[in-house]
Amino acid sequence: MPRQDVSLESNATEIRITVNRADDEKSISITGAEERGVWGNKIEFVLSCLSFAVGLGNIWRFPYLCYRNGGGAFLIPYAIMLLVTGLPLFFFELSLGQFGREGPITIWKVVPLFQGVGVGMFMIAFFIALYYNVIIAWAFFYLFSSFTAELPWQSCDHWWNTDACKRFDTKNCTTHKGIMSFNGTCFFRDQVNQSEWDALNQTAQGMKLPADEFFHNFMLGISQGFHDDDGHTLQWHLSLCLVLSWVVVFFGLFKGVSSMGKAVYFTALFPYTVLIILFARAVTLPGYVDGITFYITPQWDKLLKARVWGDAAMQIFFSLGPCWGGLITLASYNKFNNNCLRDAIFICIANCLTSFFSGFVIFGIVGFMAHSMGVPVEDVAAQGAGLAFVAYPEAVARLPLSPLWSILFFVMLLTLGLGSQFTIVQTVITCLVDFLGIRRHYKKTCTMVCMVGCAIGLIMCTRHGMYVLQLLDNYSGTYSALMIGCIELIALCWVYGVDNFMEDIKLMLGKTPFPYYYWKIVWRFVTPLSVFVILIFTFLDYSPTEYGAYKFPVWADVMGWLISFSCVLVVPVRACWLMTGKSGPLWARVQQLCRPEAEWGPVRRRTDDSVLNYIDSKTPLANDDEQHEMDRESPYLTRVSEEWEDEEDDGLQMKAPSNAKI
Repeated sequence: MPRQDVSLESNATEIRITVNRADDEKSISITGAEERGVWGNKIEFVLSCLSFAVGLGNIWRFPYLCYRNGGGAFLIPYAIMLLVTGLPLFFFELSLGQFGREGPITIWKVVPLFQGVGVGMFMIAFFIALYYNVIIAWAFFYLFSSFTAELPWQSCDHWWNTDACKRFDTKNCTTHKGIMSFNGTCFFRDQVNQSEWDALNQTAQGMKLPADEFFHNFMLGISQGFHDDDGHTLQWHLSLCLVLSWVVVFFGLFKGVSSMGKAVYFTALFPYTVLIILFARAVTLPGYVDGITFYITPQWDKLLKARVWGDAAMQIFFSLGPCWGGLITLASYNKFNNNCLRDAIFICIANCLTSFFSGFVIFGIVGFMAHSMGVPVEDVAAQGAGLAFVAYPEAVARLPLSPLWSILFFVMLLTLGLGSQFTIVQTVITCLVDFLGIRRHYKKTCTMVCMVGCAIGLIMCTRHGMYVLQLLDNYSGTYSALMIGCIELIALCWVYGVDNFMEDIKLMLGKTPFPYYYWKIVWRFVTPLSVFVILIFTFLDYSPTEYGAYKFPVWADVMGWLISFSCVLVVPVRACWLMTGKSGPLWARVQQLCRPEAEWGPVRRRTDDSVLNYIDSKTPLANDDEQHEMDRESPYLTRVSEEWEDEEDDGLQMKAPSNAKI
């Protein structure tokens, strides 16, 4: 065999290999993209995942679901759903992202036919980012409004208050089963006739808390509905807060995971500090025991109701945030041999414990509020924005040093919201830079995403904004995320093969994940079935969108469904597009797109299996028959006949990652 001399020249963007033979010289240039970023250390990744999972829903959704679905008994279906749905999906997506080291779109080199799943995740993340930052803008506005000697929602003496605002303390009246009128007079049942009593009841139901009118009349300036011609007016105070929200997101992400990794030390840990402080204050308040008793008292009979199990499954699914692309994105910046199984278990447990602990804080304060108003706890218990921006501020306003507690609470909401928003927006940016191959233009892409998100988000800063936000919240990340989850699991566990996926995880962890058969069974059967059941339950539980007494017009719900299904329809559309680029019979095209691409998996394995084997070959290029035999031996070998292009007599060129190990 003739003697061969191999020389290697390298710089930041190119590796050149020169092979000298006795009779000729061939030069191979391997050019790749810039190095992909990685987390500064393992703690940054764990805190980023924790900050993404522990969001606003842990504070304003879980406690309400717990009391509504049987108190402490709700923890049983919640824990079961964690084992069959939450944890398997969380570990599944962390493993996928870490092994492929790609964003949600380009990760589908594993099964190219389903690349539309990644596009759907990108769209879901984008829609959620739009309205999630508006909620963060609300928190900013409340925070700024708290820097006063007296909270602006503490009384009914402002220009935005109406005659319906509760100006009098109703505790003594309601405690004795009376009803207070607008002028502060307390009436009892034996003092009036039936028609007058019914009128008083209707009047009492129409009365508003000062915090309610501050939220709706002042901050939102909410319109009567989409039919209101004045609803397009921009609320400038909210618009400025939205701009501030996007500026904060930009500075948290403009350096990629290096800046995000530093920001999450605050967004992940500070909420726990505030929760502990608020808990210490809540236990000293009158009515705390009533609130906590109401929260955790088990009602075992409710375990027989299907809705309880459905609520547990949906809360686990949407709390951990799979199928939005966030987990794949975060894990894609991991080191290849990171123990993502240990991380998944830790984060899932921490997320659930945070939800449960926050209930003691929320219902402790709600119990105090019910005590001070002289009404049952269930009359003031709320969820969602009504809890965070009406019920809780109203309760805080009744405390000594109320501005201090209000500042702490809304700073906590800000850190919870920003922690999740960082990951959601990072998902959008990662999808773009990976799919378009513009990683070197990351900062420009980050700037563009934040500017576009802010511009579109201004629609939700109009007087119609709350209704638009409700549409996006109801449709963008619910039905579509569940359908995307079903397709994702089928593609990986049935098309690519759960055994192949387990081998990939073994290559990362150095051992098979324990217990082996648990993961294999839940990924292949249990988790896809559970996600499908959640989807069916969500469809059965569907009702047209409404906010308060306002029912949305039919066209608004149609727009919502279009948003939801557009995230799913991209899956078959992208598959058809990819098939048009292949040749041969239809089934042959499908089979070809169901096989992993040569670039799937770590560079080290691709390099070891393909590039080095080829360079050591006795022939410069394998013919078609020899290449077919090579492909049969290893599904990950590069198709040399497709990747290499003939140039001039002085050499050949092939594109490959610049960090290829040779």
